[in-house]
Amino acid sequence: MAALKIASWNINSVRARIGIVEQFLTTENPDILCLQETKAADDAFPAQAFHKMGYVHQRLHGQRMHHGVAILSRIPFRDASDACWRYDWQDNGEARHVGVWLEAGFRLENVYVPAGGDVPDPAVNPKFAQKLAFVERMVDWSRCLSEPTLVVGDFNIAPLECDVWSHKQLLDVVSHTPVEVELLGRMQAAHDWVDLGRHFYPAPARLHTWWSYRSPDWTVNDRGRRLDHMWASPALAAKATAHTVHESCRNWLKPSDHVPLVTEFEV
Repeated sequence: MAALKIASWNINSVRARIGIVEQFLTTENPDILCLQETKAADDAFPAQAFHKMGYVHQRLHGQRMHHGVAILSRIPFRDASDACWRYDWQDNGEARHVGVWLEAGFRLENVYVPAGGDVPDPAVNPKFAQKLAFVERMVDWSRCLSEPTLVVGDFNIAPLECDVWSHKQLLDVVSHTPVEVELLGRMQAAHDWVDLGRHFYPAPARLHTWWSYRSPDWTVNDRGRRLDHMWASPALAAKATAHTVHESCRNWLKPSDHVPLVTEFEV
């Protein structure tokens, strides 16, 4: 058995926040880091900075100024058996997924679900309609999975009442609406995904991963939501030994509005 430490973080521009990324990697030393919202085309990604820190295995899928995902690893990986490492679940070419096969014996899928705009009505808000269609495609993908898999990233949905600072006040707010919660529940059921956050911190424990920039001091009212997730196939989940939400990173210099998650496995 060997220990494996995997981190996931919506960094909200990797070039603007490379300093805190390096700080996190130095402090926590994960084997693999999955980033979302990198906001950098592949040729502008700060690959050398990660290379110098030992993350020499890199799989990038970026776009200039928008979206973007990346997997940075100290250990080798290869394409999954279906050789599809860039799913277009948005169906419009946006860079929102990257995936690899790890020698530890499972797939690692890094995903950035669209936020969905402000109005939770697909009839009048195309962005919300795209978000629902995106997750619907992930439901179908989950149903067809035959290999042990870890899917991580910014799902932009807080599914449980205790995943938000106020269930009552956020019922009509995109990310916690009943239609999104129901859809994410269908995705979870499609593969019997184990939500590692709630596996290690069962409801109704407080567990937030995102706080808006709009609040001058995010700690005052603690109006957080759990938008970031790490889900594992049942057999893989049984090998997870720890899961940590690094909330302190929200206080770092020039922080992302999200904080990193880390899961440790014995594989």
